[in-house]
Amino acid sequence: MLRMMCKSKIHRVTVTDKSLNYEGSITIDEELAEAANLLPYEIVKVANLNNGERFQTYVINGRRGSGEIVLNGAAARLGEKGDKLIIMAFCMVPEEKIRDFHPEFISVDNDNRIAEKK
Repeated sequence: MLRMMCKSKIHRVTVTDKSLNYEGSITIDEELAEAANLLPYEIVKVANLNNGERFQTYVINGRRGSGEIVLNGAAARLGEKGDKLIIMAFCMVPEEKIRDFHPEFISVDNDNRIAEKK
């Protein structure tokens, strides 16, 4: 049996910009994406803590060390600069590997710098 598990989470990042006229996605500082084990074009679920919106999109890397989190395309309608988000990715794990499975969870400060990695 396979179980759906949360493999990556970036907790309480702040939206730094939005771009409605973009092809779609969420731009994440490359440093944050790597720390959370997120790859470009990987599907993520995003929860907006300010307005309760939840949506799915894909990752594109932003400038390393910039702290940028940008809502692009239709996702730009689901949040504002300054909103706090939780960004999550999931994977299927075989039952026999569950005990050895370890997700990458990071928390950030108000400047989207890594504050804690679990």
